[in-house]
Amino acid sequence: MKRVTILGATGSIGTQTLDVISQNSDDFEVVALTASESVEKMAELIQRFCPSYAVMKNEEKAEELRKLLPNHSCEILYGMDGFVAVSTLPNVDVVVAAMVGMIGLRPVMEAIRAGKDIALANKETLVTAGHIIMPLAKEYGVSILPVDSEHSAIFQCLNGEKKSQIETLFLTASGGPFRHGTKEELEKVTVEQALMHPNWSMGRKITIDSATMVNKGLEVIEARHLFDVDFDRIQVVLQPQSVIHSMVEFEDGAVMAQLGTPDMKLPIQYALTYPHRRYLQGERLDFWKLQEITFEQPDMDTFEGLALAYEAGRTGGSLPTVLNAANEMAVALFLQHKIGYLDIARLIAWSMEHHHVIKDPSLEEILAVEKDVYRLLKEKIKA
Repeated sequence: MKRVTILGATGSIGTQTLDVISQNSDDFEVVALTASESVEKMAELIQRFCPSYAVMKNEEKAEELRKLLPNHSCEILYGMDGFVAVSTLPNVDVVVAAMVGMIGLRPVMEAIRAGKDIALANKETLVTAGHIIMPLAKEYGVSILPVDSEHSAIFQCLNGEKKSQIETLFLTASGGPFRHGTKEELEKVTVEQALMHPNWSMGRKITIDSATMVNKGLEVIEARHLFDVDFDRIQVVLQPQSVIHSMVEFEDGAVMAQLGTPDMKLPIQYALTYPHRRYLQGERLDFWKLQEITFEQPDMDTFEGLALAYEAGRTGGSLPTVLNAANEMAVALFLQHKIGYLDIARLIAWSMEHHHVIKDPSLEEILAVEKDVYRLLKEKIKA
């Protein structure tokens, strides 16, 4: 039996992780759950899964949770100390890192130092601190198990293969709703239109990231760290049906792909049960209905955010942190109807241009860069 802490239990990945655990209740024990502000949802999860610990973002939310569960034995903690505490518990085997934002960095690092395997769904961890995380995982002998469908696909294709024989990694993307849009058309895109993803049901922020393909750019940076492959050998391929989740081409010309329906529960379960597979309920890929799989090359003018991500990744240092932070703020402003759709990439580019790159940033420097980007963008928007 694997004992699990879930960082970000009330979000999309967290709740789907708990669904997977429910289907495999003999194989897993939920030891701890964390959330930011979703008190009522957290209370429901505690009553359902009976973890020993729960953590909220601050003391006020923790107290609200205690009032909803006056007679429950679950110990309720709060703040960064609480997040770190449940990530390093002696009886935990796997930490599912599904927290949104940079808040997940320190708990993941401390979990690695405590010898916990990481089921990684938090993009910021590797995008901003991959140069710290991957050597740390190697030092402490823990596994970083990707939960993103694309990285899980590559991970599965590489099972039993040698990384030294990789020729190219192909990260697939649906292209979202605007893959054929012109700049003139994209200038008029509304929030409502950008939130209408053709294939996936996701949170608002990641849905916008998928539309701009900044999300795919962040995945390129993640893949660089996860699989130790140069950026020149990581290609993005548009595959509108979202059936091929990613592919690996080897030095002999063979290409291996992982296919399946667009369902995040498969990569979540694979990360939790690795190196084994378990039965998973759900729809199966029907080739007779599918009939065809098509491919397109992404237009870097249409998807300027993807081009900026490659630039940030190749430069390295603190620039990926700038990319990530500027995108987070720009997407938030767009969702609030304060800027236009194409302004997201413009603000990212502006932030990258005005940053002095730190070559090998520490965790403290990464967090400081994030705050500095937020400050500068707030000043710019007000100006």
